[in-house]
Amino acid sequence: MSGPDRGSTMNNKVLLLFVALATLQPAFADSFVVGTVEALRGHQSSGYLSVPQGIDDGTKIPITIVHGADDGPVLALIAGTHGYEYPGITALQRLRKSLDPSDVSGTIIMVHVANLPSFLGRTIYYSPVDGKNLNRMYPGDAEGSLSQRIAHIVTSEVIDRADFLIDLHSGDGNESLRPYVYMPLTGETILDDAAKGLAVAFGLDHIVIDEAPLRSIDDSLYTDQTALVRGIPAITTETGQMGSNDDYWVDMAESGIWNVLRHLEMIPGDEEINDGITWLTDYQVIQSPHTGIFRAAVRDGYIISKGAKLGVLVDFFGDEIQEIRAPFSGVVNYVIGTPPVSEGEPLAMISRIQLN
Repeated sequence: MSGPDRGSTMNNKVLLLFVALATLQPAFADSFVVGTVEALRGHQSSGYLSVPQGIDDGTKIPITIVHGADDGPVLALIAGTHGYEYPGITALQRLRKSLDPSDVSGTIIMVHVANLPSFLGRTIYYSPVDGKNLNRMYPGDAEGSLSQRIAHIVTSEVIDRADFLIDLHSGDGNESLRPYVYMPLTGETILDDAAKGLAVAFGLDHIVIDEAPLRSIDDSLYTDQTALVRGIPAITTETGQMGSNDDYWVDMAESGIWNVLRHLEMIPGDEEINDGITWLTDYQVIQSPHTGIFRAAVRDGYIISKGAKLGVLVDFFGDEIQEIRAPFSGVVNYVIGTPPVSEGEPLAMISRIQLN
């Protein structure tokens, strides 16, 4: 939300949410419906959300609802926003087969592949249908192009139903990435504390504090921002790189989800304590000033000094265009690991280490 009343409106919603969760409101329904998919209490159900044809082709979104036997919150888990980012997708498939709904308190909405055209087309960042980045389209538009219509369906059918949200990402097909969590801070104490709880419980040892201002509810762009402006605690996770679906990355995403479920007391068991966190701030994405070929000089996770060479841009004949150097000292969260780059696209992301 934007405008002078954003703080009071959000505080009221968050307070009501946590009062409801604390008292385990008796209105927990005997069934939970998302689109045409319905799960009875103590059961799970899978099916598709339909995105109808509009000004371009339509698509469908595979989802699973796990409606627990006992009362509790609604957790939305969204994978496949970028179709070349596989570990979150596979982790949710595993979760679907491993969870016993009779052991669950609350409801879990799994979006297995939010962006099916990109997944099937093996495209990084952008949809092969409309050329748009789904994670810049929220809250969407029912009359817009396909990515906008997907965002609209996910917002109205999933995000608006949630009490907590995790957007599951990894290094896209071109990104050499060291795993980390984006932890947004909004200035709303209850909301921020809840988001921190999710971020720490997910278990990764690098957490990027994202203090970007909240966007407008009508122009939220990102999945997590779309939740936050509605008073819903949300984080974005990054577990994997270069389009890999190796068990190492999938296990990381899956174990993070299980620990969040314990943290939220949605399944039995004690939360595993994450006491080895490196906190990162002031992240910056370095964008390519030209179209050409990028030759990285660093790897994901490197510690670098201000002015250190991140890589060099060359033209299609191999002649140097420009060296790319670090704007400040910090950690390389990711760096582009495949040659092609277009002007304005990312080359690397760097964060400062928080020293206190």
